Amino acid sequence: MQQVAIGIDLGGTQVRAALVGEQGTVFAQAEDRTEAAAGPERVLSQILSLAEQVLAAGQPLSVVGVGVSTPGPVDTIAGVASVVPTLAGFAGFPLKAELQKRFAYPVSLENDGIAAAIGEWQFGAGKGRENLIYVTVSTGIGGGIITDGRVVRGRKGMAGHIGHMSVMPNGELCPCGNRGCFEAYGSGTAFALRARSRALTCTETALGKNSAEVHSRDVFAAARNGDALASILIEEEAEILGRGFTSLIHIFSPEIVVMGGGLSHEFDRLQPGIQKYIAQWAMPAFNDVPVIRAALGQNSGLVGAAALAFLANMPPENQPGFSQTSKSRT
Repeated sequence: MQQVAIGIDLGGTQVRAALVGEQGTVFAQAEDRTEAAAGPERVLSQILSLAEQVLAAGQPLSVVGVGVSTPGPVDTIAGVASVVPTLAGFAGFPLKAELQKRFAYPVSLENDGIAAAIGEWQFGAGKGRENLIYVTVSTGIGGGIITDGRVVRGRKGMAGHIGHMSVMPNGELCPCGNRGCFEAYGSGTAFALRARSRALTCTETALGKNSAEVHSRDVFAAARNGDALASILIEEEAEILGRGFTSLIHIFSPEIVVMGGGLSHEFDRLQPGIQKYIAQWAMPAFNDVPVIRAALGQNSGLVGAAALAFLANMPPENQPGFSQTSKSRT
């Protein structure tokens, strides 16, 4: 009988579930808009309902477990959410224990950035690599790191909050409350805010005309139509991302940097500028590290969450790159 895992990707906007095979194949998928303000009980009910939907959509299958990708910070060792800005009422909530009460299968819990890194490492753009950085550039910036064939988790399993490294002293206010974070400059949200501000003072751009709101996708569309300001904004965004990626490359020395998230849909437009910055400003020993697009797209975290369940079901000695401490997550 085909073995599958249930992958859950819990986000502030959407909660998604999938049945995933051992090779990363998605057999069934369902999603719902997260009732983020309704509190943990309602959100957990959504998770259970979606899991039941994907199970009903599949053939008779052997379910090895449930892997859950969740926004952080979350203590994945204890299974307790810290402060999740996008989900009301989750501070101090025993997320893993409450999920386990609702499922007949073993539950594994992981930060969303790390889960996405695992997905790309096991089944996507980083398959076969020993060292990689995954960066999601979307509403915010997050990520995960694989070093020497092992997942970097750190204290409480909370490593990888790369969006909150400081890139500008006393800079723009970040949603985390600090100033000058990478996220406050390089995220899709920051990119759109910068575009709106610059469009107000530029008479020769189509952006923001007739009081139209400017989103990231509008900037790329305008650039394709020859809008000079839009092209400048994209080059600036690529440079900001290149600066952040260069710092990460110097710290972790990866073979590749994998870029996912909403802005990766425009990877072909951003990648040359990112790569140019790395080539120019990374130290010579690091300046040839390629930046590539996430192969799993929006499913990186969903498939990565399912991978957790498969890996938890293996004897520790067979788990690829997973240390003994990984068992505490299951």
